[in-house]
Amino acid sequence: MLTDTHCHLFYDQIKNDLDAVLERAKNMGVDRFICVATNLDDAEECLALSKSYKNIFGSVGIHPHDSKNAPRDYIKRIYDFIENDEMVALGEMGLDYFRNISSPQIQKEIFRSQMKIAEDLNKPVIFHNRDADQDILSILEDFPNVMGVAHCFSSNEGVAKKLIDLGYYISFSGNITFKNSHLPEFAGRLPLDRILVETDCPFLSPVPHRGKSNEPGRTRFVAEKLSEIFNRPLDVIAKATTENATRLFNL
Repeated sequence: MLTDTHCHLFYDQIKNDLDAVLERAKNMGVDRFICVATNLDDAEECLALSKSYKNIFGSVGIHPHDSKNAPRDYIKRIYDFIENDEMVALGEMGLDYFRNISSPQIQKEIFRSQMKIAEDLNKPVIFHNRDADQDILSILEDFPNVMGVAHCFSSNEGVAKKLIDLGYYISFSGNITFKNSHLPEFAGRLPLDRILVETDCPFLSPVPHRGKSNEPGRTRFVAEKLSEIFNRPLDVIAKATTENATRLFNL
């Protein structure tokens, strides 16, 4: 069975049909889910879902896009959230210089604050990186005791290997199935014990559902693509990525 290590189950198109969504996921071989927050309102929903479903786990964090709207007491509130056993990680945090919805300075400030919390609590982080490779690496290097995952990895092989050297996992989502993706060119050269799979649903639906609202069950298509890339059976990919998720998030 597979673990979708990054999904947003609180969007209406998923939340309003959640039992059916989870049943479809089960039928696709996906039976565990990390519901990832992008702000503190989302974190409330992640926590509620993780308390209602034994196979859903939550995270709490502030996405770079939401950094400019972080409340003054966000640090205290993150500490409060993470006290719940169901909340297994900090994130989604990070940097996004492609859209720059929040200024780079604010993004870096909020990212560093969350990394400090992760360091203090020995919790894994889930980070977002778009067009910010060097600043991401620089900040992560300042927190050598923090572990985590590069969610929806889209950078190059050199960045992937640097992240792995720092102790991070690389998570692939539906974009690895896209016809113009550069990821299959090098993904198979990465160590399988450092790879995770995800959907980022309701975004980034993989081929053959590209362009449609995504669901966690489609993690299977990402795993199937990795099976092709690694030339290994799907059950080997499923076992490895599931064990990696269990280890990283202490599930």
